[in-house]
Amino acid sequence: MTDASDGPGPLPAGWQRLALRELCTFQVGPAVKGEERTDAQAGVPLVLPRDVVHQRITPAESVGVVPKKAITLRRYALAMGDVLVIRTGTVGRCAMVTGEQDGWLYHGNLFRLRLTEPDPSLAAYLVGYLSAAFAQSWMHKRSVSAVIPSLSTRELGELPVFVPPPAERKAIGETLAALDEKVRVHAEIARVTGDYRSALADLLMTGALSAQHDDRS
Repeated sequence: MTDASDGPGPLPAGWQRLALRELCTFQVGPAVKGEERTDAQAGVPLVLPRDVVHQRITPAESVGVVPKKAITLRRYALAMGDVLVIRTGTVGRCAMVTGEQDGWLYHGNLFRLRLTEPDPSLAAYLVGYLSAAFAQSWMHKRSVSAVIPSLSTRELGELPVFVPPPAERKAIGETLAALDEKVRVHAEIARVTGDYRSALADLLMTGALSAQHDDRS
């Protein structure tokens, strides 16, 4: 059990205060050299830290590990329900692994969290919990700040987690997942609108398109 001073006061009936290490195991991603990388379609897809966005794995580019190397990294294979957490740089960003990423590999700057007892509702709740302000602040304060902030396995394992009863954590996880989806949709709309704005500005500023309407008709 964690120190009661970590986080809020008394929890509601049925809730537990546990250390993260009591819920899951931790595995740092493997080192993969440049020559061991290839296109994702030619090898086993590799999740990079920059692919972890809005609690979702969204590959920014097609990167994979060559099959010969991937065979030696089987113990690092992802499974649905795993949680990835960035451990260096932008410490704390996280995402849950879906069936789409089952069998993929992950970068050395990521932690893989795997529940000791598989539970989809707890995995979804954990992603919501890790992305909440309290957990994010806790991780940032404990990251070793040299040139690049870094979080150790020991430190992350001590993170206090406030676990509600099954029905409550399922409802919390679903609510936060729905909000995450709205955030992703709005982020995509903003990205597309930004691209359109840039293209339109080029046309307007070169005279290829007029911003004035011709009302002579």
